[in-house]
Amino acid sequence: MITSLQTHHLQYIIYPSISSIITKLRSRTESFKTTAMKAVGEILLVPFFGQGHLFPAMELCRKLSSHNYNISLIIPSHVSSSIPSTFSDHSSFIHVVNISVAGSPPTETADEPGSAPTGNPFHDQNLQMGEGIKSFLSARSEVKPTCVVIDVMMSWSKEIFVNQQIPVVSFFTSGATAAAMEYGRWKAHVEDMKPGETRVLPGLPTEMAVTFADLSKGARGRPQRLNRPTSGPAGPPDRTRFGPPGRGGGPPPPGHKPRWVDEVDGSVALLINTCDNLERLFIDYIAEQTKLPVWGVGPLLPEQFWESAGSILHDHEMRSNQKSNYTEDQVIEWLESKPYGSVIYISFGSEVGPTIEEYKELSNSLEEADQPFIWVIQPGSGKTSIPRSFLGAVQTDTDSEEEEGYYPEGLDVKVGKRGLIITGWAPQLLILSHPSTGGFLSHCGWNSTVEAIGRGVPILAWPIRGDQFDNAKLVANHLKTGYMISCGANEEGRAGKFKKDDIAAGIVRLMDDEKVHSRAKELGKEFESGFPASSVSALGAFVEFISSKAT
Repeated sequence: MITSLQTHHLQYIIYPSISSIITKLRSRTESFKTTAMKAVGEILLVPFFGQGHLFPAMELCRKLSSHNYNISLIIPSHVSSSIPSTFSDHSSFIHVVNISVAGSPPTETADEPGSAPTGNPFHDQNLQMGEGIKSFLSARSEVKPTCVVIDVMMSWSKEIFVNQQIPVVSFFTSGATAAAMEYGRWKAHVEDMKPGETRVLPGLPTEMAVTFADLSKGARGRPQRLNRPTSGPAGPPDRTRFGPPGRGGGPPPPGHKPRWVDEVDGSVALLINTCDNLERLFIDYIAEQTKLPVWGVGPLLPEQFWESAGSILHDHEMRSNQKSNYTEDQVIEWLESKPYGSVIYISFGSEVGPTIEEYKELSNSLEEADQPFIWVIQPGSGKTSIPRSFLGAVQTDTDSEEEEGYYPEGLDVKVGKRGLIITGWAPQLLILSHPSTGGFLSHCGWNSTVEAIGRGVPILAWPIRGDQFDNAKLVANHLKTGYMISCGANEEGRAGKFKKDDIAAGIVRLMDDEKVHSRAKELGKEFESGFPASSVSALGAFVEFISSKAT
């Protein structure tokens, strides 16, 4: 006998296979069409190494190729395994350029959380990447690209293209809120705020006002700009061109000039991985402050995401599978056994997470609760060094060389079938699209944030660093589709550390609040009709703009 809930789940399982077939047929049709067309120009695209940057860049390639532009995605060879073999099948206009770069992981540091690293761990990779880009351009000097789109985290490479008189477009894989808030804090001189004070940022929504406690956030975890060069304007390779040791990473202190301001200097336009439905006010603010054309061209999620509203997504159809202790089928089977909207999904992404002490508090909280949960734990969790997996696939002699990090020993036995602990890669889109999932405890990395929003899943925000704090405030205060975990303030008025009871209270509040669930569902419905119309228009406007630059 099939219960109503089981029937509801079965509906969700049937659809993806049909959607997958349609997507593949459409991809082949589009590829066939483009082989008969002539490219109107070429756009180069230089992404940053991490998956949170690479995946949106790949989707941007697909979107731009539909405008009959040749798109060359320039990547270091050691991250090529993160690109599915079918990526170029989408269009004959899409090309992947592999720059030979050694894939050894950055050296671990003994720095305390929040301290500046003693050097630039991406120095060698950047050196090799820069020389490879120069060789690529010189080998085809007769071909003049229309423009190059550069992830702001790769801004050190900008001058290579400027020297070739190739127009540079800066690309933000994060949303507009973080960049706007950082700029607003600089102009509002928040560094002179006093304990207990709240300051509204002129030109930005009042609900995004800065509190004194906000100023102490963002200092934990790994720095945000680990790949940045150590000097100002770029010089030749032997003059610190590609970020040699000597300067610490991380964002500047609150109230100081945002690094992205210099990173976009000399760009002809900005592209941001967002849309009007989410961040129109913040897009307009950035355009006004920079006096540059700014387009929201996202969220840059897989095509299947936009074509499968009301059905379960299967990550293996869109992204290269990584190492994991559970298959997608096993994850679905576990979710199918749980009531509708009952599961809290917990993941902090692939780059950074809480401290080992905070992981222990989280584990204790989950053990004592009644809540069904899925907890994703990455290799090296709780460590302050850069994860080995960050630069892509890394060859090791044996599996025993897996990164050590925090793991909740014995928790799986204590909670039994109530919890599913995934180590390594997790099918996040599948989990978020499943009807049993009722909440997402997240670091509020931008990709995770928009994936949850697009599937109507409310968020309990546990930001760790950088833009995540502003993304969390966007979710909790502006969009009102979630909450931030509260931990109180210390004697100085600064944010304290999360404890077991803080986490437990946050989960209960999120999962029990029908209003926040309703708002999340309503916002999610705005994406059911497909890729946002505002972003389709923005991409068209951008292509027209760069075409005019080429004439």
